[in-house]
Amino acid sequence: MSEATPPLIDTGATERARVLAQALPFLRRYAGATVVVKYGGHAMGEEHLALEFGRDIALLKQVGINPVIVHGGGPQINAMLKRLNIQSTFIDGLRVTDEAMVEVVEMVLAGTVNKYVSGLISKAGALAVGICGKDGNMIRARKLIRTKTDPDTGKETVLDLGFVGEPAHVDARVIHALTGGGLVPVIAPVGVDENGQTYNINADTVAAAVAGALHATRLLMLTDVPGVLDKNKTLMTELSLADVDARIADGTITGGMIPKVENCVEAVKQGVKGAVILDGRVPHACLLELFTEAGPGTLIRR
Repeated sequence: MSEATPPLIDTGATERARVLAQALPFLRRYAGATVVVKYGGHAMGEEHLALEFGRDIALLKQVGINPVIVHGGGPQINAMLKRLNIQSTFIDGLRVTDEAMVEVVEMVLAGTVNKYVSGLISKAGALAVGICGKDGNMIRARKLIRTKTDPDTGKETVLDLGFVGEPAHVDARVIHALTGGGLVPVIAPVGVDENGQTYNINADTVAAAVAGALHATRLLMLTDVPGVLDKNKTLMTELSLADVDARIADGTITGGMIPKVENCVEAVKQGVKGAVILDGRVPHACLLELFTEAGPGTLIRR
């Protein structure tokens, strides 16, 4: 009697089944969890990465996770200011924002960019709603005060950044109403003070404040670098709050990475279980971070 011919196996289907089996424990871990994602940089500017981002966020919603998106839009603001022939000035990496410029910032962030990002997610099958911090007085802002010390005299000077703000309070009721209704909130980092004045706020800072107000399980900061690197340019996969202080003190963490790390630390102090700095240029970066054992970025937690 001849042996039966074994059935042909679809190797692609087998691989997909294997991936699903490996992801299942993580799907259980994050079921019902809130994950705040700060979206910007090249991941937003490159079309194929933007489409992947929309699909990945839609997938998170479809498997029972509550993603909340906070986006930037610096390049888009620059492009619009150039078209309008408005010159930008920066102090310590922050755009000095006068009355004319804050109108452009709000138009671009709360308009064009916000609807583009929410459209990416909605097109992929989830229902995303674009809002900004002014909606429902969600993000109450205050003027950001920065000082500069003269190295020769030691005298401190207050820098006037115009209508650049920072979150004073985040009212999470609007966000809860949207996520509870099965929607994905997409938040533009524009806030308002008690007098109704609009403020431009750094997206990283808003993402950290929103994550803290929601007591999110994870804050994912998508950047254009792999994460926090040591002095040998090797990725540090995990840092405690004490590690962060030590790495800043010894010069390992420098430049523009310092405010990103400090925002992550602030979020963790406000109750976020973990904040991750990761490279948004890596395909499916959010999924790899949440659904694999060794994510691609640097995890900061207590």
